[in-house]
Amino acid sequence: MRILDFALPGPLDRRRRLLLDALLWAVVAAPVGYAGVSPPYPRYAVPLLVGKLLLLGAATVASRRRPLVALVLVVLGSVVDGNFVFAVPVFSYLTGRRSVSARPVAGVFVVIAAGGTALNLGLLGTGEATWFLLASVLLFAAVFPWLVGRYRRQQQELAAAGDRHVEALVREERGAAERIRLRERARIAGEMHDSLGHDLSLIALRAAALEVADDLDGRHRAAAGELRASVSAATERLHEIIGVLREEGGASVRPSGETVADLVDNAREAGMAVRLDASSVVAELPAMTGYAAHRVVREALTNAARYAPGAPVDVRLTRDGERVEVCVVNGAPPAEPLPAPPSQGSGLLALAERVRLAGGTLDAGPRTEGGFVVRAVLPATAPPVEAIESDPASSGGRSGPVERPVDAARRLHDARRRVRRSLLVALLAPAGFALVLSLVYYPVATAGTVLDRDTFDQMRVGTVRSELEGLPRRQVESPVGVDRAGCEYYTDGNFPLAEPTWRLCFVDGRLASKEWIA
Repeated sequence: MRILDFALPGPLDRRRRLLLDALLWAVVAAPVGYAGVSPPYPRYAVPLLVGKLLLLGAATVASRRRPLVALVLVVLGSVVDGNFVFAVPVFSYLTGRRSVSARPVAGVFVVIAAGGTALNLGLLGTGEATWFLLASVLLFAAVFPWLVGRYRRQQQELAAAGDRHVEALVREERGAAERIRLRERARIAGEMHDSLGHDLSLIALRAAALEVADDLDGRHRAAAGELRASVSAATERLHEIIGVLREEGGASVRPSGETVADLVDNAREAGMAVRLDASSVVAELPAMTGYAAHRVVREALTNAARYAPGAPVDVRLTRDGERVEVCVVNGAPPAEPLPAPPSQGSGLLALAERVRLAGGTLDAGPRTEGGFVVRAVLPATAPPVEAIESDPASSGGRSGPVERPVDAARRLHDARRRVRRSLLVALLAPAGFALVLSLVYYPVATAGTVLDRDTFDQMRVGTVRSELEGLPRRQVESPVGVDRAGCEYYTDGNFPLAEPTWRLCFVDGRLASKEWIA
């Protein structure tokens, strides 16, 4: 059985624990010590008193790590000295307070109850009344304090767990805010990378056109070549510095008011041969679809300008029912690609994620006849909000709503209210057990012992006992401290103790007197 040690380590705490244990021992030993020093003094009074005090000391020491063992020691001590009963509630409470599991304690209580019943009713023959009294003592002096101690333990554990839960939620909320901030920064960096990369590619394309112009002298042609090389190097540095911060699942932010037609016009001004075929039915698209289509065309034109300069590019946007297809095809480059480091494919990976978040699919790759094709199929209507919110990629991998600290505090309040209800159960449970115990004891104690008043009033003094009508077949125990020879005691069935009510005294087999016992 695991025990929760609430104490903190350290010399100061050890002294505090020793002081509390000494105080506990003094409290539980006071009744036993007072009875031991009060006359009359039996034989071996001093050794017995020392042994009892040592037993209480052992129980006090064991109550820290083995509270159930301490409780058993005290219960065994009560068999020898009834004053140990005053220590039973204390150690029962500590057992409930310091024990993790309830099953071993409940098992011990069952063993004590069964053993006490067998001992009193079987071996000692003390009678039902004494058994009922001892069972009531076990219930209210042991079970009830244990329930209270267990409630206090659960209350403290619940409060501590609730506090830790709230702290964890606060930390999670702060971490979520930090992740949102970093994600926004990464998104902005990614958009800068995409936008500037596109513009730098167009600048490099213009510089390459100047470099091959026939009417340009050598000095200017060399300057155009240096400009093209500088733009290529700047593109690479931009990719290294900002591209690594790309947030592949973030929402796109395009230049305000820029359309696919504007992208194509800018590419044409830079010298690209671009043909646009955009159906009029795709003018009104959902925001996510419009962003994704813009991003597909921009990424495809950037790659075409970078890796296939001078090749014709065909941009088509068509709608078929609830689907919109965006297709960008470029031919094989007539000249060598612009100088650039090998591509890692991060642009297409990010583009595929953007299309997926919009509810579409992306297919990109080289053509058999030469060139490259980028094709995206997007929904023509906005996807359901529930689908976006339930997407693991859009929720950071978490499922379900994020719990706020105020919600955790409310749940903690509800949990504490449930614990208070459990305290009410702990208070009512012993009363219920006592009622059940009475219902078990009462029929046994009153069976064949009840004498009603009318029968009692009709009995005449001097009547032979065998001629008395309605005389119960058995008697109840005589009142404590009363021992009158020839007298019999009966009850009127008072609940729950069935105390003796009538006394019938016989002399030479005849009724000599009858009386009501107050």
